[in-house]
Amino acid sequence: MKLIINLKIILTATLIFIGFNLFAQDKTLKEVAIKANKPTIKQEADRITYDLQADPQSKFSSVLEMMRKVPFVTVDGNENIMLKGNTSYKILINGKPSSLMERDAKSILRSMPASTIQRIEVYTTPPAKYDAEGLGGIINIITNKKLVDGYNGTLNINERTPTGPGAGTSFTAKAGKLGLSVFGGGNLTDNPATTTLNTRTTTGANPTNLIQQGSTRSDNKNGYLGTELSYEINPYNLVSAQFNINGSRNNGFSDQVSVLNQTVGPIAYNIGNDNDGRGKGLDAGVNYQLGFKNDQKKLLTFSYRYFKYTNSSHNDIAFSNRVNYTDPDYNQDNTSSASEHTAQVDLVKGFKQWTVEAGVKSIFRDNSSDFQSNAFNPVTGNFDRVTALSNTYNSTQNILAAYNTWRYASKKLEVKAGVRLEHTTTDADFISTSSAAHQRYLNLLPSIAINIPLDVTSGLNLGFSQRLKRPGINKLNPFVDRSNPNFYSSGNPGLSRSVVSDLRLGYSLSKKANFNVSVFYDFGKNLDLLVSTLDPATNVTYSTYKNTGSVFGIGNAIAFNYPIAKGWDISINTNFMYFKIEGPVDGGTSKQNFVVFSSTSSTNYNINDSWRVGASVSVNGRNPTGLQGSTNGSLSPSVYASKQLIKNKLSLSASVSNPFTKYRNTITETKGTNFAQTVTNQNYFRTFNFSLNYNFGKLKESIKKTKRGINNDDGSR
Repeated sequence: MKLIINLKIILTATLIFIGFNLFAQDKTLKEVAIKANKPTIKQEADRITYDLQADPQSKFSSVLEMMRKVPFVTVDGNENIMLKGNTSYKILINGKPSSLMERDAKSILRSMPASTIQRIEVYTTPPAKYDAEGLGGIINIITNKKLVDGYNGTLNINERTPTGPGAGTSFTAKAGKLGLSVFGGGNLTDNPATTTLNTRTTTGANPTNLIQQGSTRSDNKNGYLGTELSYEINPYNLVSAQFNINGSRNNGFSDQVSVLNQTVGPIAYNIGNDNDGRGKGLDAGVNYQLGFKNDQKKLLTFSYRYFKYTNSSHNDIAFSNRVNYTDPDYNQDNTSSASEHTAQVDLVKGFKQWTVEAGVKSIFRDNSSDFQSNAFNPVTGNFDRVTALSNTYNSTQNILAAYNTWRYASKKLEVKAGVRLEHTTTDADFISTSSAAHQRYLNLLPSIAINIPLDVTSGLNLGFSQRLKRPGINKLNPFVDRSNPNFYSSGNPGLSRSVVSDLRLGYSLSKKANFNVSVFYDFGKNLDLLVSTLDPATNVTYSTYKNTGSVFGIGNAIAFNYPIAKGWDISINTNFMYFKIEGPVDGGTSKQNFVVFSSTSSTNYNINDSWRVGASVSVNGRNPTGLQGSTNGSLSPSVYASKQLIKNKLSLSASVSNPFTKYRNTITETKGTNFAQTVTNQNYFRTFNFSLNYNFGKLKESIKKTKRGINNDDGSR
């Protein structure tokens, strides 16, 4: 009831705001009209761009849902994002790293209305000026549009059944030399109870069969706000700054009946897990750009950025109906944080058809984790700390980098080539156990991207790059999650970096139809993969990350858009990758040959100037989970209709996703040398969406920003 009341208040306030603006503004609002006939996809030498504002489906979808239509990007049935079949990538906001994407990118993108985003850029061959982190490449989300004196904005409110409401906005303004850009939003997500099923069979001297059945429910809240500010001191001096904050809170409860059948007698119990988690993040940066009166092709930029986020979780574990099970009730607390300071200097020099860039950069990171496990003491009635299962962890990582890039551009050829040198120093200390780990490594990483126009409508693209992956705090954190007594998981503070090489060839055509196809070949080793082993003595499956295994694969990405008739178009985005992955597990070798496939097809039809309808279907194949496992695929259809209530200003949209399937079971299978297990989680699949989108503004002249800034595309996910 409270949720419904809150939604009504939001809706009423929004309609009052819209009505006031419509009454107060004159006809200059027509300047913010969005033209739907512009191409959605643009290919450049080192990137491919998807224009969300050219896609009518963006008016009622989240950014996460629209990711399915972006070339090279895959979103599976669990809403996990992969870039070129890889879970290692970097997401930037307006070309800069942001705490929004560092802490919990999936939740933020799920709550971010696509109508507030201009475009999504995918760097398939990132230039050397970008940090080398992210094996798959870089996803850059552009929120703000170029603006002249005046203001412009978008406001969106939406309701998704059965989960809950959300809202988002973007706003830009410029007055003389001062420019401002703001975007923000949030959502409330109430996930009703769904079922879970875990099964595991083991072999050996004491074969066992484990069955766990239960249910889970949760309530989540997410919010975010980002700002950019610029001031043009004079034609040769420009200062800009950015500030982003985000926060989340989740509460959940799960219950489960667990039965372990074995030759020495069964072990059974009921378990209840009351959990609570919260997190927050912020980042702030400032950039100073210096131009030169006697050389307008020369720019010098100084940048600084501070970033920090924290996550905390608490679990209360209680047992009942015990059969041969004596472990006490317990609780777990884990607080982790990450912070960094970054300083950077960039110099750009242009002459004739050449552009040369060079820069130096330093990053100083500090990660920490404080985790505790407390067991119930029946004598005192208190929870006592278990020292063996508690620890305090701290690590520092310092990165020193330098790069040099060269760009040649003519009507017949464009080449971007460069090299980046990065030195990394990592020191980790386990305070409670008085142990430490130290790493030092140097990487020289080249990149080259070539664009060859064949004519005014088509061209070839070639690229080669080497990328690395440094493990983030989520994978380094040694906290052991014991919320399920038969399945433990933790990070590994001893992880080191991985390096993967990528070779790409692409072709693009832009006529009446837009067609882009790319073929790529990736190879690398020392990947940090999830590895699971079984301890027969305790009947616990333990999962952690290890630098083990090698990978090579070949894949392609195809994007196609075609106007069948006036007001009617179709589009297809398909990604395919075949790869082999192998590595040692339990004294043996695990090998997987895998095909990763995803495809999203959609069609849109304008009934008249105000009504539009459309449909889409997404297909995902199986996806790997670490060195030994995989998850099942999914089929997801949807239909929608939208109505312009006031042309180019106010629109109402409604859609239904997966109308024929209320629930979807996510099935994860994992096999080891002496066990095989299956985890099945039921999720709500059918959703009804309602969205109200309002555009407002009054425009005059273009907003100016520094052309260089902090680009920390390194801290891994």
